[in-house]
Formats: sequence, C-alpha cells, structure tokens
Amino acid sequence: MKIGILLTGHAPDALIDATGDYDAFFERLLGRQNFEFATYAVVDGQFPDSAGAADGWLITGSRHGAYEDHPWIPPLEALIREIRDQGQPLIGVCFGHQIIAQALGGKVEKFKGGWAVGPTEYDLDGECVTVNAWHQDQVTALPEGARVLGSNAFCQNAMVAYGDTIWTIQAHPEYDNTFIEGLIRTRGRGVIPDTVLNDATRRLDTALDSPAIAEQMVEFYKKARA
Repeated sequence: MKIGILLTGHAPDALIDATGDYDAFFERLLGRQNFEFATYAVVDGQFPDSAGAADGWLITGSRHGAYEDHPWIPPLEALIREIRDQGQPLIGVCFGHQIIAQALGGKVEKFKGGWAVGPTEYDLDGECVTVNAWHQDQVTALPEGARVLGSNAFCQNAMVAYGDTIWTIQAHPEYDNTFIEGLIRTRGRGVIPDTVLNDATRRLDTALDSPAIAEQMVEFYKKARA
C-alpha cells in the first residue's frame, strides 16, 4: 500500500539532522507494515498530480496555522476534498487534524486556554491513552457529520472521524519524549509560557501509548482499503 505523506512543515533546523524531517517520523511510526511512502512537500508548493497518486494519505503537523494566508493552503484544502470524494483513507495529525476540519467546513482557532505540551492524557473510546502534544490551535467547531472519538477537558475535539475513510488526531503519536525536549529548547522558549514548558519537562519520563495509536492508524488504512 502506498501512503502519500503531505508535508506541511519542517522539523527545526537544530534537530533535523538527528531526527529527519516530519515525513521520516511517520515512516518510522508505520514503516514496519510494508507500506510504501511518497512525500509531497506541500508547504513548499509540491503537490501530487491527483488524489490517485497514492492509495492512502497522511497530513503532518506544522508550525503554521490552518487559518493563515499561505498560497499552499487553498490547494491543500481542495486536495483534501478530492481525497474524501474518492473515498481514499486519510489521516491528519495536529495541523493535519486541523486543516482537514477546516477544509470540510469546521473552524480552527488559536485556543484562549493556551498550550498543550508534552505527555497528555486523552479519553479514547473510554480508554485512557497518553500521547505527546504540542499545540495551541484547536478545532473549535466540527464539520457536519464528524464524530468525536477522543477528548480531554482541555481539547474537546482531540480525535475525530469522518465516515469510515478519514481519521484525525490533535496530538503527535510520532513524537517521542526526546523530540519534545528538543522542541522545548528550540521552539518553545520565548513563545510558550515557561510554566507550561517546565511542567512538560517534568513529565518527560512518562510512558507513551504511541505504539497503540500507530496500530490503530495501520488498521484504519487497511480497513479503509479493504
């Protein structure tokens, strides 16, 4: 199965040599499933010819806001709708979660409650799971037909499904605690309140449920293409 990764941002320059770019994170997260991957750096204007260029799709995180005026956002939204209309499986993570909601008629805003950073607990279908978060923007209004799968008190629309072919998550199952520590050093200080960053740093020994989320993502792709 060929997964097209729509790259909507780049890892920090200070970390990318050690970690690879954001597409590499997902190849590591999902790569043991014999998937083939193709990356399209839409943030740099590189788009596939059509939704048929891959069997399934994944939209990464980004430091940009879905509501910001960038020339690559309208064509990305059009591609999202094309993928939906063709019934292909699509996963969105953080920014991907947000831009999918916006493209389908929802609303994304800078959350007045502030930032979520580091290991964060969510209620996923009645089960508590812990995944790393790094966001202030949130989906504050869902498109028609969307259903919430996971949430917490801070982020009500944390995991969302649209029919059987689109699945999105606000958190970052692809981030381990070491990378969060790197983000705190390279992108956090001076942007996010120190109290939030210090609290996240204290929690960086927390065990994560990212492997379980990755398994759900793999099963989603396989089931949607069955």
